[in-house]
Amino acid sequence: AIKVMGGPDIKTRFGRKDAKDSSESVESQVGRLPDGDKGIDHLREIFHPKGFDDKDIVALSGAHTVGKCNLDRSGFDGPWTEEPLKFDNTYFKEMLEKEYKEETTEKGNPQFRSGSGTIMLISDLALLKDPAFKEHVETYAKDQDAYFKDFTKAWIKLQENGVPELRDAL
Repeated sequence: AIKVMGGPDIKTRFGRKDAKDSSESVESQVGRLPDGDKGIDHLREIFHPKGFDDKDIVALSGAHTVGKCNLDRSGFDGPWTEEPLKFDNTYFKEMLEKEYKEETTEKGNPQFRSGSGTIMLISDLALLKDPAFKEHVETYAKDQDAYFKDFTKAWIKLQENGVPELRDAL
């Protein structure tokens, strides 16, 4: 899907088993993904224990270049970019170029909206508050190839995290 939307062609390896049966499944999604209404420390608390560094966090956040928040599912509302079906570095460009005004959604969640209707969450704009994150945001805004290269590495790490014996074919 990433490639179809204009993004990099990322090889997927197969055979990941997260549980032998449903008795081994996780009870909750809490802590698996960052909360949109939290900042830098929270991003690191979620990702660093899983082996992701700051560059990985910024690269994976760039996946917000596609899709949108749905009020009924997340409590946030709106697309991050003006072309939410296109995978590119627009998320980073718009984050740096647009002005966002704070608002509260109908569900009571804080977010930021630009004049064109796109949004950013607290967790998105946090990438501009820390120099270690902002350096990567600025690089990716200027250089889509650098973003694609780093996103590919981080995405593979995300898919294969903790699973050493995967195969290249089904």
